[in-house]
Amino acid sequence: MATLSQWIEGARPRTLPAAIAPILVGTAAAYQTGNVVWGYALLALVIALALQVGVNFANDYSDGIRGTDETRVGPVRLVGQRLAAPSSVKFAAFACFFFAALCGLALIALSGLWIMIPIGVLAILAAWYYTGGSHPYGYMGLGEVFAFVFFGLVATLGTMATMTPLTPAAWWGAIGVGSVTSAILVANNLRDIPTDRVTGKRTLAVRMGDRGTRVFYLALIAVAFVMTALAAATTPWVLLALLSAPVMVRPVRAIVGGAHGRELIPALAGTGVFELAWALLFSVGLALGHHVG
Repeated sequence: MATLSQWIEGARPRTLPAAIAPILVGTAAAYQTGNVVWGYALLALVIALALQVGVNFANDYSDGIRGTDETRVGPVRLVGQRLAAPSSVKFAAFACFFFAALCGLALIALSGLWIMIPIGVLAILAAWYYTGGSHPYGYMGLGEVFAFVFFGLVATLGTMATMTPLTPAAWWGAIGVGSVTSAILVANNLRDIPTDRVTGKRTLAVRMGDRGTRVFYLALIAVAFVMTALAAATTPWVLLALLSAPVMVRPVRAIVGGAHGRELIPALAGTGVFELAWALLFSVGLALGHHVG
């Protein structure tokens, strides 16, 4: 049986910035308009965290039963390393999805944003079928699309939409968050190219190859800074987000320097820290640009 610490590691806490960042930006964008509802923001955060952990357990289960995680260079995999029964990990994933759905229904009922019901259903289905089912889209190179859409656009804009109409700044922030979230997945898949090729997991990194994946990673990080500049046209304070740039020095050196395997783990973690730092500073900038009505 897996220990508590192994279960926690299996939940992959280093990926949680991908859930926190969009809620920060969406809430700050609502605050900028003077229409923030803190209770809604808290519910949105709980939903995002539950979905992120659910995705991680679902991936652990699906990859584990396929045998694609038997040789790991990354974090603990409960099923692949035979630390926990597949049924237990699957149950944990669906428990997270169920909890996220309950909280989502509560947020929708409170805000009256009923369009989020089908979007929420799609988010949960996308979370499961990333590596689950007979034709997982993560094995076809579409994982980054899921990350960008659901942990970028949907999470950020959905958070704001429960409180107030969307603003251009929210869109720029959502695109920035989605791009960095995708970059985290790109770094993860770059590390796993050798094992994924052997097991037939055709991620985007496998399809693009080592060099193409590294260029794509850098392009995704650059998008965050481009979005900062666009948002600064109406809210100059968001230029504070540029202060997050030093966090990317180590990850970029690893990517540009040709790091492989375990050498890429710090780059993966560093990208997550950057996402949280960028989102926090971007959000502070939006908040400082606060106006009422």
